[in-house]
Amino acid sequence: MKRSYKRIIGSRLIVTALAVLIQLTWLWGLLEFLAPYALPINIVLTVLAVLFVLYVASKRDEPAYKILWLICILAFPLFGAILYLGFGDKKTSRPLHRRLEKAVAEIGPPKAEADAAHELEQESPHMAQIFHYASRLSRYPVQRNRDARYYPSGEAMFPVMLRALEQAEKYIYLEYFIISEGKMWQSMLATLVQKAACGVDVRIIYDDLGSLTTLPPGYAEYLRRRNIKCVSFNPMRLFLSGTLNNRDHRKILVIDGKVAFSGGINLADEYINRIEKYGYWKDGGFRLEGPAVQNYAQMFAEFWNAFSKDPLTLPDSCGSCPPEQGDGYVLPYCDSPANRDAVSNHLYMELLGQATQYAWFFTPYLMLGDTLLDAFVRAAQRGVDVRIFVPGVPDKKLAYRMTQSFFRPLLEAGVRIYTYTPGFLHAKACLLDDEIGMLGTVNLDYRSLFLHFECNALFYRASLLRDLKQDFEETLPLCKEITQQDLRKALHSRMVDSVLRIISPLC
Repeated sequence: MKRSYKRIIGSRLIVTALAVLIQLTWLWGLLEFLAPYALPINIVLTVLAVLFVLYVASKRDEPAYKILWLICILAFPLFGAILYLGFGDKKTSRPLHRRLEKAVAEIGPPKAEADAAHELEQESPHMAQIFHYASRLSRYPVQRNRDARYYPSGEAMFPVMLRALEQAEKYIYLEYFIISEGKMWQSMLATLVQKAACGVDVRIIYDDLGSLTTLPPGYAEYLRRRNIKCVSFNPMRLFLSGTLNNRDHRKILVIDGKVAFSGGINLADEYINRIEKYGYWKDGGFRLEGPAVQNYAQMFAEFWNAFSKDPLTLPDSCGSCPPEQGDGYVLPYCDSPANRDAVSNHLYMELLGQATQYAWFFTPYLMLGDTLLDAFVRAAQRGVDVRIFVPGVPDKKLAYRMTQSFFRPLLEAGVRIYTYTPGFLHAKACLLDDEIGMLGTVNLDYRSLFLHFECNALFYRASLLRDLKQDFEETLPLCKEITQQDLRKALHSRMVDSVLRIISPLC
């Protein structure tokens, strides 16, 4: 059953329409009634607009993001200011952030495995600096990687997830952007209900907007009646909220503190190719064991306690992992739109700056800020083999058109771009120089990098990276390489690209 109140989906359009209406009403009032005072009023508005522009320009934010809002505010002071205060200013994230900060303080800092960071520093001082940088920005510690398995598709990972659920003894934590009624979810739900009936603590967080059209109304209460504790994150309301843009895009499954799953795979049938929406759905995910699982348990517990009335006490970790059992290092971390620093955006720039041989990326959407775009350009110009794999079949035509608008500057710099011809590529991963890589939920677009709650895992010298490289190599023959010849366009089309790149932070 689909949710009936689809009008809520248009909340951002409502805000935009109201802002336009206010702007037009003001102009009409200015012409009709305030004409004698037009000059002093315009002087006051101009001064206020300049002050507002100075406020926006002075903020520490992504340059392309600021340019968009400066254009809006200067062109339409009332309209632009209302939109910025509603959607553009990070202060709108503060209600969510305050609740999250309180939960973080109550739970305490994440537990780090003894000597993991020190041993990484002994092994590679330079890489230890990068991990320390990521750890400082995100608050999450580096851990020894005991066992990590990479899965190049949803249908490869799904049976492993089911088996792990069946073995749960103490607790199961799930947090997903999309849950959709279908074969995948019903198979999991049957196990979850059975485990909850046996006393296993089962808790679920799903994003209300992400699951708006895939779950029926009141689904959280439906699960509660089956002994499953559930939170619908940032529920959509009939009234407007500045936190509308801030969605829980994370994908986390933690079982007994022993095993965790993450990646790009949501709990819906297209992710395991049970149904076909946009050709073959190419995705990726991974399974972790060992101390790093505690990072994911901590992420879930912080979110749960921030947005639930039934707080949980974070169980003890699964224990330490002797160095001889290790398989490199891993740092699972989460990203928040209210953070002063966009952790993933900074990490991608840092890694691109350090790459010497190659840097390969999977992403379903490509809408880069100026700083990250420059990092891609500089790496390619330095001689690094930079490749970006994007979908061949889009799921959202406007988003795909915006993705294409970034092709030209990248190709001109020497970046190689490939479109996945069998269908939609939804994986989010990067691999650099055989030794370091990131996997998780972060797309190379504004929403993931600046507006959503996300989670990634940074790996170093883990055998999982060999499997990730194999996936890149096996995906390459299924792709079409985009060349500058493919981008020969009329002048008006290139102008459209320029406009799309400017407004891409809104999409």
